[in-house]
Amino acid sequence: MKKMHNIAVILAGGIGSRVGGNTPKQLLPLADGRSVLEHSVDAFEASPYIDEIVVVMHPDYIQTLQKLCRSNHWQKLTKLIPGGAERWESTYNAVFQLSTSNFQLSTPALLLHDAARPFVSPRIIAEVCQALETHEAVTVAVPVTDTLYRTEDNQVCEIPDRSRFMRAQTPQAFRLTVIAEAFRRAMKEGKIAATDDVGILRRYMPEIPVFIVPGEETNRKITYREDL
Repeated sequence: MKKMHNIAVILAGGIGSRVGGNTPKQLLPLADGRSVLEHSVDAFEASPYIDEIVVVMHPDYIQTLQKLCRSNHWQKLTKLIPGGAERWESTYNAVFQLSTSNFQLSTPALLLHDAARPFVSPRIIAEVCQALETHEAVTVAVPVTDTLYRTEDNQVCEIPDRSRFMRAQTPQAFRLTVIAEAFRRAMKEGKIAATDDVGILRRYMPEIPVFIVPGEETNRKITYREDL
């Protein structure tokens, strides 16, 4: 069996308008003074399961990212890729560039991770990489603990069984050939309607099962300023 080559793709292409201000949320500091993005990259840099790191950044902040790279001396970071207007475009840019690389004796897999989740644990990264050895697609999720309402016109119409639902986290991981084929089919159709990478796979390659690794409540996403 070919050795898996695990590439962490840190998706930092957004502006994060819900946080407010003029600086993208991934560049804002946490309590220790280091940015959200730095914490996210550090998590994958420290993992023995990760061979390579790619960061997808909003084009206006590529120079800022280059400065961070120099100051942090990340050894695994190999590429800085401009992001797109939508999340799927940022993922597509990374998938397209990496698909042209020559991996020779290894099987490439991508761990697509939101830069806005800076607290991803070593356990999650390890278990996702281990699952990629036997599964073509892997995601991270936690159980829903709140009651869910299905609504219409601001009224409760249904209360679904919450035991059947989970909340998605990242990283979401795929064999490179699988996610590349999903995007090829999506681009051929001419439209992409999905809020995350698993959504793209499920829409355009529903025949591929997606294995779930248990997430953690601490692997939360920075969405609003108070989350910082």
